[in-house]
Amino acid sequence: MTKVNRSLSHILTLREEYYSLSHDQESLLDLIAEAEIPESVYNSNAIENSTLTLEETEKILMQIELDRYVSERELFEAKNLARVVTYIKSKAQELPLSLDLILLLHKMLLSNIRDDVAGRFRQDNEFVRVGSHIAPAPTHVIHQLTQMIQQYFSNPSQNIIKRLALLHLTFEHIHPFVDGNGRLGRSLLNFLLIREGYVPINIKFIDRQLYYEGFKEFDKGGATGIMELIIARALSNSYHKRLAYLKHQDIIKLADYAKRTKISHSNLINKAHRQSISAFLEKGIWKIGV
Repeated sequence: MTKVNRSLSHILTLREEYYSLSHDQESLLDLIAEAEIPESVYNSNAIENSTLTLEETEKILMQIELDRYVSERELFEAKNLARVVTYIKSKAQELPLSLDLILLLHKMLLSNIRDDVAGRFRQDNEFVRVGSHIAPAPTHVIHQLTQMIQQYFSNPSQNIIKRLALLHLTFEHIHPFVDGNGRLGRSLLNFLLIREGYVPINIKFIDRQLYYEGFKEFDKGGATGIMELIIARALSNSYHKRLAYLKHQDIIKLADYAKRTKISHSNLINKAHRQSISAFLEKGIWKIGV
């Protein structure tokens, strides 16, 4: 059994346990999802070089004045992405993935930031480059996105982690928009996860270097292994967090757990990164339910 298949098997076990415990605990799950919005927004924007901290992101979403000057763009990047996250949570199970949906989400994302390009694909001479990768010409965008969607749904029995990794890498390879491709691409991952009965994930800023390596791997030879690993670990992390709350466990810092169990903290951190223990990252701190 390959590593990704072992990961999926573990995730399916966590998913089954999650569903068995979630009955009559919808209000708790709603609180978790609501509390995750600032962290999700912070991480996705930070990957795109936003200067906002998690605390500042939380303040913006709570309409609390910041202690420093922040550009209007960064303010709207936080507010708009939070709006997209909320919309996806409420609509993912009733709306299909389509070009119209992608355009709608993009319009939400770039409203008041780049109204001239919000809600439309690249056109005319709008070429974009990401690192050494030059995205396909604007005339190919719609056709390639249509193929991407068809490919995703063509083999529903295939490992969902592989399908999601390929779709995400393909979307970013196409880079269909002038701006907002990364944040929208990560939002689409959660749209599809929720639609297919999984929990949303949060690709963390601390994993940005590995995340970029995933694109390099794909651009070089079409491989999806690194992105599969990132998605699998993020999904496992999300389930570990929810299960700890659903079981009403005592949630403590991994550092405190190390003292309690007399296990090396560095050893536990390594296991947490690999998701070989039921630890989860919350607001930049590794925690575990006991």
